[in-house]
Amino acid sequence: MEVSTVKQARYVTRNWLKEKLPDTKEFIASGLPEVDDRYDVWRVSLILVDGTDIGELRISKDGTVVGHTKLSTLKTRIRKFRDNKPQHIVSGTLVHKRIPNASFRPAPIPNKVILGDAQTVLEEFPPDTAQLVITSPPYYNAKPQYSEFVDYQEYLDFLRKVIVRIHAILSEGRFFIINVSPILVRRTSRSTASKRIPLPFDAHKIIDSAGFDFIDDIIWVKPEGAGWNTGRGRRFSADRWPLQYKPVPVTEYVLVYRKRTNKLIDWNIRSHYDKALVEKSKVRGDYDITNIWHIPPGHHKVHPAVFPRELVRKLIRYYSFVDDLVLDPFAGSGTVGVVALEMERRFLLIDNDIRYFKLMKHEISTLADNLVEKIRVDFEIHDQLGETDNDY
Repeated sequence: MEVSTVKQARYVTRNWLKEKLPDTKEFIASGLPEVDDRYDVWRVSLILVDGTDIGELRISKDGTVVGHTKLSTLKTRIRKFRDNKPQHIVSGTLVHKRIPNASFRPAPIPNKVILGDAQTVLEEFPPDTAQLVITSPPYYNAKPQYSEFVDYQEYLDFLRKVIVRIHAILSEGRFFIINVSPILVRRTSRSTASKRIPLPFDAHKIIDSAGFDFIDDIIWVKPEGAGWNTGRGRRFSADRWPLQYKPVPVTEYVLVYRKRTNKLIDWNIRSHYDKALVEKSKVRGDYDITNIWHIPPGHHKVHPAVFPRELVRKLIRYYSFVDDLVLDPFAGSGTVGVVALEMERRFLLIDNDIRYFKLMKHEISTLADNLVEKIRVDFEIHDQLGETDNDY
């Protein structure tokens, strides 16, 4: 038979399961069949009744099963599940808790810019405060003005504390986006070597353990020549000896995570409290088809490392609705807040540097005052800072 619909792919799968795994029908079923255009086949996940994915079936367009997970592997996984069947499985059937159809409504947090430490500031906000997080953590001892960590492990522990708090206040199924790149540690003398610390991969372990699912790695590509200031690659350029090759870094990772949930993204769309805002947020016109984004770096006369507005604009466009609250716990110059304001989103910006707090207060206040519809923005100094520079 020709397989051109999901229903037909499910039919082929059911027959295959009856033939190959006849005694396990109460424990196993097919997932959603999807077409793999690369190999011109249907891929059908094989799942247990608790939702666990244990294998896959590949079906050609003429209805022939052309590949599958080893039968011995499937049987072992089913046996393991059957021997340790969860209490909420009754007679091989998953007992589902009915999900109410009530609309999701975020916490009514106004626009805020806060001078304080994100580790403690975020403890004061309730669940569902943020619907999107976009941030780039402070550098690890990359420049003298950032040398505030005893060692790399202390830096990772610092990130973990903030990420755990982000998870607590981010709405279910919403996105956490972090811009990171390997850290270059320059050599201290001619007898020592420079090295790169793979921060994106260490950060992933932290983010995963905090309760986020990895979704995408967007590669932010800067113009050629952008990485020459690191000094990397100059030795090879001059000598051309093998083993000395080091490419000049012109990319950064923009890692996209979703707060872990058993609900599909469709749920976040369908349960939104205002369908008009959902429609208004629809991505129209051109969009980025691949995960390679060519964007020039941002520049600011006060802050040494700012987000390009184009990058933030794309992320807000793809990962939020109008009137969502966008959080940046390491706000710096406040680019996330500026773009959020321009795109009719609310924002929560936190930074522990009085210079950047002053900068954000000036620039965001000016922008808010110039909007046709006046926008309220609160500027606060967190109590935990104690005595500080009051000239802000």
